[in-house]
Amino acid sequence: MANELKIDTEYITLGQFLKMTDFVSSGGMAKWFLKENEVLVNGDYENRRGRKLRNGDCIDINGDSFIIIQSS
Repeated sequence: MANELKIDTEYITLGQFLKMTDFVSSGGMAKWFLKENEVLVNGDYENRRGRKLRNGDCIDINGDSFIIIQSS
């Protein structure tokens, strides 16, 4: 079962997602993290920290699954 991450904006970036979920402690670490770990967005490998994540997007990182839910 995927963890839900609620956002109150139209989108967040993958770098922001990594900080919000405590995979990294700073934005500068996001670039390194994406090079060293397999990150899938909607089933496709992703290494751009600026990738926009929107409502319904699924992110898989090292066996952890998340789904983006936009708050009303």
